[in-house]
Amino acid sequence: PKPSDLYGKHTWKIEKFSQITKRELRSSAFEVGGYKWYILIYPQGCDVCNHLSLFLCVANHDKLLPGWSHFAQFTIAVVNKDPKKSKYSDTLHRFWKKEHDWGWKKFMKLSKVFDGFIDADTLIIKAQVQVIREKADHPFRCLDCQYRRELVRVYLTNVEQICRRFVEERRGKLGKLLDDKNRWSSFCSFWSGIDQTARRRMSREESDMILKIIVKHFFIEKEVTSTLVMDSLYSGLKALEGQAKGKKGRAKPVDVEETPAPIVRVEKDTFVLVDDVLILLERAAMEPLPPKDDKGPQNRTKEGGSGEDFNKDSIECDERRLTELGRRTVEIFVLAHIF
Repeated sequence: PKPSDLYGKHTWKIEKFSQITKRELRSSAFEVGGYKWYILIYPQGCDVCNHLSLFLCVANHDKLLPGWSHFAQFTIAVVNKDPKKSKYSDTLHRFWKKEHDWGWKKFMKLSKVFDGFIDADTLIIKAQVQVIREKADHPFRCLDCQYRRELVRVYLTNVEQICRRFVEERRGKLGKLLDDKNRWSSFCSFWSGIDQTARRRMSREESDMILKIIVKHFFIEKEVTSTLVMDSLYSGLKALEGQAKGKKGRAKPVDVEETPAPIVRVEKDTFVLVDDVLILLERAAMEPLPPKDDKGPQNRTKEGGSGEDFNKDSIECDERRLTELGRRTVEIFVLAHIF
């Protein structure tokens, strides 16, 4: 299924909220991605005082077969009369037998609930759920287009930090190698001493193998849980494939003057270095990264509105940046791996 087929929304209106005396309330069950869910609310807090507690739960967890698990990115929002003041929280979680509900005990203070969140004694809660299927031949787990755009406006800075940290770490190692004249001259002598056929053979690797190692590095060893990092790498990969086919990738590439010459191209499920490895290593070690985006999230924040007033230019700018971060990260990963 496409990401859009595994994404869904649910709105829950709780009427006569001020008259509620029950410790917890459950919404009606709703289906997303082939699974049933419900929202669980504790009006007076769950194991905490003076807070509203909110959770997303698997509806029929007690009837599922042993070993089940659902991996999902989700957002829960309490709607304010002023949409820009609505309270949002996002997270990624693997639901399974012992963790079939997940959310926030301190979603928001009770003192704030009556500050524009109650309208005609009705509280409105909205949930967005993206089920993520994991398959060996699809190493990056991605989001519905509209949901991704919403999350990008909040978390693009976080994705940038993770990608830049990786690229700078790899570039630092390459820089140390180039500065070690004995090691570098030794490698240059070795490389110059082998024939062109051997160089071409050693300058390529099957893409499936490298992609699995990328997944292992970021999402297993580093325990990165951001679906946007997954999405950034996926977009970057598609941009590399688009370059090879002479087509546009999933998102438009950044402006030509901002885009460095490629390091890697994709040929028939194989990553291939586009130039001599000595040249590329020097380029990777010396080439500056694009400047950081100091603007931060465009519209929505965790305490802010839905971002429905965002403009087309900011969307395209964020999409390009997400793709470029992924492309640079994949390229440096491939170069370092092959080297």
